[in-house]
Amino acid sequence: MNILAIGDICGASGLKMAVKHIFTLKKLYAVDICVVNGENAAIIGITPVQAQALLSAGADVVTLGNHVWNKQEIKTTLENDGRVIRPLNFPAPVPGNGYHILRSPKGWRVCVATLLGRRGMNDSSSENPLWRVDRLFKEAEFDMLVVDFHAEATSEKLALAYHLDGRASVLFGTHTHVPTADERVFPNGLGYITDVGMVGPIESVLGIKPSQAVNNFLGYIPERFESADGACKLQCALFTVDEDTRRCVSVERMEIL
Repeated sequence: MNILAIGDICGASGLKMAVKHIFTLKKLYAVDICVVNGENAAIIGITPVQAQALLSAGADVVTLGNHVWNKQEIKTTLENDGRVIRPLNFPAPVPGNGYHILRSPKGWRVCVATLLGRRGMNDSSSENPLWRVDRLFKEAEFDMLVVDFHAEATSEKLALAYHLDGRASVLFGTHTHVPTADERVFPNGLGYITDVGMVGPIESVLGIKPSQAVNNFLGYIPERFESADGACKLQCALFTVDEDTRRCVSVERMEIL
């Protein structure tokens, strides 16, 4: 079974590129499940229209992260469409779900979940992601687990990987928008990469105009971020999982320009 994880969608141009290429990628690599992080489709947050565009283009699950509430209208989508999921370890009263269960080609129940990191994320309300994912095994019935870990610290991502090795099939990181060259299969069958990267403008700082990022770090008066101009790149990772053992057998990092 092939699982495609596509990095954070950044702005209108990133969304346009993702919509253009998802179906082709799924066909070219015989993808069974496509997971797309839509966290920054609206630069900060995502709208219902943007989420639907990704689903219509072939995304099976759209994961979100720390900016999920920046577009308040997404609440309706979270309440009505289980394919769009917010972090599992958010406080209980918030709308939506933190996981979605699909069927694999052989009929296995594949649970796709997203978790939010706590190190360097300026978020004190989210539950410890390691504790929260442990409870997921007790509260939901599934055969295979795929996790999008939306986190800043590479150490936290690796710690969760070792925590889930042998219990999950795939763990990929999002949030930093920069792909890492550490794709691997862990000893007990977990397919892993610290960050899959982004879909957005090449000449940018994490998808936004470089001048705005520079001014931000110089300490100038904050301004509303805008998507950078120019050609885009699509960064992703392809995980191949043996359905009989539920162990990942290979991970391939990819970039489309």
